Amino acid sequence: MSVATGGSEAAAAGGGGGGGRVFFQSPRGGGGSGREDAVSAAAVQVQQRRHQQGKVTVKYDRKELRKRLVLEEWIVEQLGQLYGCQEEEMPDVEIDIDDLLDAANEEERALKLQETLVDCYKPTEEFIKELLTRIRGMRKLSPPQKKSI
Repeated sequence: MSVATGGSEAAAAGGGGGGGRVFFQSPRGGGGSGREDAVSAAAVQVQQRRHQQGKVTVKYDRKELRKRLVLEEWIVEQLGQLYGCQEEEMPDVEIDIDDLLDAANEEERALKLQETLVDCYKPTEEFIKELLTRIRGMRKLSPPQKKSI
């Protein structure tokens, strides 16, 4: 069942009295059977439940998450080339983007990356330079905040 509230037009048409009136409309515009009304009411309840769940779930900035995912995929690909192996065979190398973003400046970020890649036998300067360029302008992902209902 949908609800339409009448504003000043409805009050003017009704001639007088205080405030707006509420009009109830059938979902299909006609009479409809009891079974159709029950099905429609059930659909409305499901939709309301979904809406309530949406209020409880955590909201993320999808655009920022997408950027982060693309960057992480690029890092894995580049590390595979640097170490000359597949992702499964790669040594335990952890590059924390948020940790890099916490660094005070580019030099500190570069030092952190060099320390992380110390056991890589191939030159890492180009990778570090490109990674620092790619994270420029990115924001640290803050812990998710729950919205109150």
